[in-house]
Formats: sequence, structure tokens, C-alpha cells
Amino acid sequence: MDGVLVNSEPHYVRMEKKNFRMLGLDISEEEHRSFQGSATDHMWRVLKEKYELKKSVDELVEMTNKLTYPWFESLETIEIMPGVEAFIKFIYSKKIPLALASSSYPDVIELVLAKTGLKKYFSVVVNSTMAGKSKPAPDIFLLTANLLKVNPEECLVIEDSTNGIQAAKNAGMYCVAFAGPGSELQDQSRADAVIREFSEVMPYIQRG
Repeated sequence: MDGVLVNSEPHYVRMEKKNFRMLGLDISEEEHRSFQGSATDHMWRVLKEKYELKKSVDELVEMTNKLTYPWFESLETIEIMPGVEAFIKFIYSKKIPLALASSSYPDVIELVLAKTGLKKYFSVVVNSTMAGKSKPAPDIFLLTANLLKVNPEECLVIEDSTNGIQAAKNAGMYCVAFAGPGSELQDQSRADAVIREFSEVMPYIQRG
């Protein structure tokens, strides 16, 4: 969802930086970027251990959610990535099973899908609380394939983050990296292909 359907990464970065300041943490841009595509609890688990934070992981996640959900709710509209709606409608018209596998939390996913009007196109929506380990572990994609009732090798994943691409490849899936806004500093070299426009994915779909 984040960085592929919508350009939401800047919003998360803003909220997380606010959390870091509240906790007195000096997190470098590089370290912060390393968590892009991962679930919030994974980020806080790593930071809690590294910086010996007193709060529990659940408390740290809740601290982030208290900022993130109201922020997204306050937005009048959430902008969809250029070309993504036409692409989704094309997939939908071909009756190809379409799923959303996101490291975001359920309430945020629901809010984004409602505000963008994209919810009706996804037969399966998987969030960070449903799977086991966070990306780059393959859990979220393997669960999604299982819910779609397809084999992992039949899946094409569109990802933007290093962690997401790694998760897709760990799941044994074909991965197309979207080099869109917010992905400039992500390593997409492990992807099977890299696109800058969603129309570039069409040949992969038509090829079957």
C-alpha cells in the first residue's frame, strides 16, 4: 500500500520523527530508511533493544498509532499514485485475483482504502497483525498467496521498499519494483524488474 498505491511514506516519516523526538532518540536518516516497508512493531523492537528503551514494544507502537491514524483521518483526500487506478481496473477486468499485503495496521489500511475508493478491487487484504514476522521475512506474502488459493510462484508482487522486495523474493514470488516517489533511496536491485510507470507492468500480466 505505502509507496505503491499511495505516497504515504512522507507522512509516516513525519510521525515517526516526532516519536523519536519525544523519546529523545537521535536516529539518523539512514537508520530510519532501513525500516521502510517493515511493520511498526518490527522497527520499535529493533530500536528498543539497541537504545534500551523503557517502554514496551506495544506501548511504542501505540504511541505511533496515536499520531498516525488521526493524521490520515485529518487528510481531506489521500492521493493515489499516478496510473495505479487504471492499472488496478485493468487487473480487475481480467478477473485476476488481486490482494493487498501491507505492513501497516488494520485501521490505517481501512482508512486509506476507504478514502481512495480502492477497497472494492481487493478480494484479500492482509495486514501486519495477521502474518508472523515482518518484511523482509516472507510471512505476509505467503499468507496472502494462501488466502488467494494460489501458489507463491504464480504471484507477481509490486513493491517499492528494500524490505518488501526481499520479502517477495524470500517467498519465491516474481517481484516488480516501483521506482516512485519516496523510493529514491531504497535498494531495488533484487527485484526481477523495475518500473517507473504502472503501464509498464501490463506486458508482465499479459505474458501470464
